[in-house]
Amino acid sequence: MKHMKRALRLLLGLVWLVPVWARAQPTAPPPSGNQLTLEQCLQYALQNQPALRQARIDEETNEATIRIGLSGWLPQVNLNATGQHYFQLPYSVIPIDGVNTPRQIGLRNTSTVGVGATQAIYNNDVRLALRTARPSRQFYQQNTIGVRIDVVTDVSKAFYDVLLSQRQLDVLNEDIVRLQRSLQDARARYDAGIVDKTDFKQAEILLNNSIVARKQAIEAIKAKGAYLKELMGLAGPQPLTLQYDTIRLMREAVVDTAVALDPTNRIEFQQLQTQKALQSAQISYYRWGFLPSVSAFGNYNAVFQNNNFGDLYSQRFPNSYAGLQLSLPIFQGTRRLQNLRRERLTDQRIDQDILATRNRINTEFEQALSTYKGYYTDYLIGQRNLALSKEVYSVVNLQYREGIKTYLDVIIAQSTLRTAQLNYYSALFQVLSSKVDLLRAQGNLPTSY
Repeated sequence: MKHMKRALRLLLGLVWLVPVWARAQPTAPPPSGNQLTLEQCLQYALQNQPALRQARIDEETNEATIRIGLSGWLPQVNLNATGQHYFQLPYSVIPIDGVNTPRQIGLRNTSTVGVGATQAIYNNDVRLALRTARPSRQFYQQNTIGVRIDVVTDVSKAFYDVLLSQRQLDVLNEDIVRLQRSLQDARARYDAGIVDKTDFKQAEILLNNSIVARKQAIEAIKAKGAYLKELMGLAGPQPLTLQYDTIRLMREAVVDTAVALDPTNRIEFQQLQTQKALQSAQISYYRWGFLPSVSAFGNYNAVFQNNNFGDLYSQRFPNSYAGLQLSLPIFQGTRRLQNLRRERLTDQRIDQDILATRNRINTEFEQALSTYKGYYTDYLIGQRNLALSKEVYSVVNLQYREGIKTYLDVIIAQSTLRTAQLNYYSALFQVLSSKVDLLRAQGNLPTSY
């Protein structure tokens, strides 16, 4: 039996500690040695972003508030205890033989222990708590969804921004290799007396400019990576290496632009509809505020009296009763009517917010759609220009080595190639970012990862 009691105490202790331990465990950071895809970055952000954690805490706080309001429907039980000592007993006037005679009545020590209970039968306040419980939960859930949408949008666009800087760095590294090779060729031609020194001087100038641009790109990657880690909720010292597949990104750049806009898909619109439901409950609260509050009550009291304090609790004098209580507001200085008018005006204002939000959503969608179409056209043309510029550079470089073209032609072809590469990758990631904005404007941005 003794061992069984110990085992039960241990089991109860574990039951109490496990939830606390689970809440206290921090989310493990992503392995520093792994390269993170966009999906992995989004998964981590949706678990660790402080704004999203705050939204979840707000949900739990609201749930506690709802339960506090609904607790009014449950019986309210109170224990009351009093004790008092009379230095002078109170007087009561008693008619004796037709003469009102004052007499001291009672005992010097009195103690009362009572239990009272009340049960609300109808109360406008607890009725309001009941009506607003469901839409209130829905509102805070929608708030969490809105924060998730913000997190997915910001992390996705920051991820693409870092990738763009990385691709720009790769282009600059390739350009530096070409320029170094061109500088060596121009220097060799100058040493051989074939060309003057302007060729290798120009090559050196271009090489220095590309080195500066590469340094700027490296620093930009650091800054943008820090911003991405902030959005993910990742600690600053943690390294962050991104992984991507260019072919997959090219496939993901395509989106169906023929999808019709439905404003009810937007979380902002849904939140306004939930606010209107909450406002309807407020209007009903003041509309029916003239109804009485009805509650049942019951009390049991044990009274102890004795002149000798030591024998105070030796004898009990109980009493008990039950009843109904009705409270009816008769006149409140038109306060209820003015509150009702105010809530109806607030409801009308929400209607205008819904109309304005519908118009704003339509504008956002049209802007996002036109931006996406523009960037997608730029991306297709940039893809074609990149292929052409590579072909032109290969031909011009070969002709220069054969002595057909001048070094100026090589510089122009090389600059065109670098510009085409930078424009292509810039257009690709702008298309991906604009796709995120378009899906968000449609209300179709996925947030489950």
